[in-house]
Amino acid sequence: MLTVLRVHLPSDIPIVGCELTPYVLLRRPDKSVSTDDVNEFLPVDGHFLRYKWYRIQSDKKVAICSVHPSEQATLQCTGCVKAKIPVGKSYHCSSKCFSDAWQHHRVLHERAASAVNENGNEEEELFGRFNSTGSSGLAGSQSNSSLSNGTTPLYPAAVAQRNGGETWFEVGYAKTYTPTADDIGHVLKFECVVVDAETKLPAGHVNTILTSRVIPAPSPTPRRLISVSGVDVTGHLDLDGRLSSSGTFTVLSYNILADVYASTELYSYCPSWALSWPYRRQNLLREIVGYRADIVCLQEVQSDHFEEFFAPELDKHGYQALFKRKTAEVFSGNGNTIDGCATFFRRDRFSHVKKYEVEFNKAAQSLIDALVPNAQRRSALSRLVKDNVALIVVLEAKFSNQGVDNPGKRQLVCVANTHVNIHQDLKDVKIWQVHTLLKGLEKIAASADIPMLVCGDFNSVPGSAPHALLALGKVDPLHPELAVDPLGILRPANKLLHQLPLVSAYSSFARIGAGLGFEQQKRRMDPGTNEPLFTNCTRDFIGTLDYIFYSADSLTVESLLELLDEDSLRKDTALPSPEWSSDHIALLAEFRCKPRTRRG
Repeated sequence: MLTVLRVHLPSDIPIVGCELTPYVLLRRPDKSVSTDDVNEFLPVDGHFLRYKWYRIQSDKKVAICSVHPSEQATLQCTGCVKAKIPVGKSYHCSSKCFSDAWQHHRVLHERAASAVNENGNEEEELFGRFNSTGSSGLAGSQSNSSLSNGTTPLYPAAVAQRNGGETWFEVGYAKTYTPTADDIGHVLKFECVVVDAETKLPAGHVNTILTSRVIPAPSPTPRRLISVSGVDVTGHLDLDGRLSSSGTFTVLSYNILADVYASTELYSYCPSWALSWPYRRQNLLREIVGYRADIVCLQEVQSDHFEEFFAPELDKHGYQALFKRKTAEVFSGNGNTIDGCATFFRRDRFSHVKKYEVEFNKAAQSLIDALVPNAQRRSALSRLVKDNVALIVVLEAKFSNQGVDNPGKRQLVCVANTHVNIHQDLKDVKIWQVHTLLKGLEKIAASADIPMLVCGDFNSVPGSAPHALLALGKVDPLHPELAVDPLGILRPANKLLHQLPLVSAYSSFARIGAGLGFEQQKRRMDPGTNEPLFTNCTRDFIGTLDYIFYSADSLTVESLLELLDEDSLRKDTALPSPEWSSDHIALLAEFRCKPRTRRG
């Protein structure tokens, strides 16, 4: 007979909008052990599994701490109430909790006051829009009467029973349940029992699990889209260009932190529930969809997560998906967990023209065959073959970017998405990978008059040789990172150059003059490099690794997603966190194509 051996949940803390799928271990009649589901339509030996979810609603109202969501709140910040800050952010579990969080918490008060003082009301903030139920399609701050966690709509729920000061509501009839806003502050109960397929009666004891109290999905500090319109690469107003062209588009670049790398050992400061993939994937999706970018470049996307989650979910929001998985010469684990680069674009804004896949391993093999003697090839391959890739996509705009002089002419855009090797002791490999990518893009540029965008995680800080190559078009032969070149792949140093007129999009913040209201963003920039102070923020490292470069002869930056500062993060200033589900932050830029000058 079918027997349930064990039932447990992958996460102790249920979160609104994040699926709960219990782990159910079964012993089948043939004595084999399995976690496969056995439903009513495919019974095993005349038996199947029946599931039920209950919300245990206490007559006593409970508030949850905004800092420690697994704890019950004991005090409320009255300043938040007066400032009309979302009530969930006003609760704390102890006076020490409130005191420790004050540095971060007072920023909420300051931002609320600033928004009212400057605008007379709350500003519409780009990232804030994804918290509304209408934009993302996910369970948000209100219950959804059409949501189904089983075969029938959930609400109004039927009262199952009362026990003392508690009421049990049946809320789900499937193995998986997605908590809603109505569940916040309440304990959930999961029941699993073997049922006789003929009589429909239980044929064994009922296995149950009680969860912790359901918590709302943490909402990050909203990030605004800040206009830098009219600022060209020299920092001057470019009114003529703005007036003679029309149509803009937005590009997002984001390393989302693959689940295979998100270990509790590496990110011990992040609560385990916030580090779990079921939570992070929903939080990441809410964030990505909320930005409403026309083109989305993601790095560290696992193959299985691309196929099973990101591609189908973003398809619902109008995106077409392209993916390039890392090569597997070095990786020796499960092939489904190999990550790669994923590029998405809105079908109503762009159409796909061509795709190029760059496998640095293939380029490495060709280089070594040409340069390295046979006796040294094994060690050379060990150093240079690192599985990194790039995905290059040529898109055609479906909106007008041209002035009156070029009516009806096709507007193409070339978008490169890459993730460069991470190892800090292989600086020669990083430089070589970036140079290889740029030489490939030069060939595309030579064959067509096409704007270029180069996005990704380059694992290179501002001022490094790869950054210099991207931003300046060349590397100083005396750059210290060129000193380590055991394979001779960087010699002569004067070959490390390219002709693409690339500029870092976020350097527009640094070029803005005083008095234009951008002082806060300029304080989040490094004045020595004109790049953000950080795009990657962990306990062990804080610095900039991610960039969006664009060809300044054909594109101008209209606006940028505001940068985060340490006050915008939790008091420990480390990512990932319950609010932000990657150790990187997203970069987003809005571009306008410059009108083309007619040749001849």
